[in-house]
Amino acid sequence: MSEQLADTPAIESEPEEEPLDPEVAARRNAALAQIRSFGDPVLRTKARPVQRFDDSLREEVARMGELMDDALGVGLAATQVGALHRLLVYRVQREAPVAALINPEIVWSGKETEAMEEGCLSLPSVLVEVDRPVHVRVQARDEHGEPIMIEASGLEARVIQHEVDHLDGVLILDRTTREQRKEAMRRLREAETAA
Repeated sequence: MSEQLADTPAIESEPEEEPLDPEVAARRNAALAQIRSFGDPVLRTKARPVQRFDDSLREEVARMGELMDDALGVGLAATQVGALHRLLVYRVQREAPVAALINPEIVWSGKETEAMEEGCLSLPSVLVEVDRPVHVRVQARDEHGEPIMIEASGLEARVIQHEVDHLDGVLILDRTTREQRKEAMRRLREAETAA
């Protein structure tokens, strides 16, 4: 979830309830400038599997984690920074370490679903309701190439699904109603005109 914290509904960025500290705001703006925005073809491209688990991959994981934090996000996929390989990072609780999933594959989804508003660092100013399974099991590798299996529920499951969608070229606009999609497009046009 290219990529809000546990008690907030939107996925990729925290709510701006209070004005941000100027230094935090400057870091966030600089980070968002490095994240691909709606309309960039890379966001519609399916990422390729990672073949090499080396120092450059671990450096990329660290850079993506820092970028996600600076952007005040909870998830970020490699395609959102222009890299076409299957890598995502996420952290749904501030005190938790950044988790990296490489070549993630959702191998099981529970039948129970939940609709919730999601935002996306690549779609600034857009929140749409997305229905997703509440529980998932994900098979992946860590940044050292070690196999991992994650059983996730709630917000963690939602963030992982959101970011895996990015790796498949799927955006939240593809997972919402026609009416919400039209409203989101209107907001994106307004934001672009205001910029």
